[in-house]
Amino acid sequence: MVLSAAGWRPIVTPFLTMQPCVAHLPAADALLAVLAASGNAAEAVPDSHHGLPLLAVGDATAARARAAGFTTVHSAGGDAPALAALAAQMFDPARGPLLLACGAGQGGTLAIMLRRHGFRVHRRTVYIARGVRRFPPAAVAALGEGLHAALFFSAETARVFARLLPRGLLPALAGVEALVIGSDAAAALQHLPWRGVRVAVRPTQDGVLALL
Repeated sequence: MVLSAAGWRPIVTPFLTMQPCVAHLPAADALLAVLAASGNAAEAVPDSHHGLPLLAVGDATAARARAAGFTTVHSAGGDAPALAALAAQMFDPARGPLLLACGAGQGGTLAIMLRRHGFRVHRRTVYIARGVRRFPPAAVAALGEGLHAALFFSAETARVFARLLPRGLLPALAGVEALVIGSDAAAALQHLPWRGVRVAVRPTQDGVLALL
């Protein structure tokens, strides 16, 4: 793991569970490419579409797409606007539509960006992210023993953390920095008594890690 190699001791405590769902996708031969704005989306696309080029929002998503079985993967190395720009650079909208694979309630802004570039977009929900029902025991233990930082890679994770955090753990946040992927995640955590909340310059996994 990158954090371990850098000398940190990471404690992984998921606050979301991912549930793939049945999606009625257009036939692969009717599409130009698949777009994925998260690794969860890339992993949920069925084998029938793995022969298509996949455009990933960033390098971490690209790596998960390759591991899932996609053979032609391109990384936008950034955020949703970068992904839309990559699609416009690589494909002629007149040649066919794109499949935008996403989680429930996600992908709307990216679909708008793609349509502004002239693409027809099939936005399909391929997984559902659900918050855990109770604050994970591993997170309770980690806060109890003391943390340097808490890393949040999605706004929904931050919202679930804030909603489930036991009041008795509030004092433990005073010595912890919250390092977050974007402004929505920061907004969900801002009211808690952290040592500080810092937002990644780029909304990617590497962007969050760069805050350490």
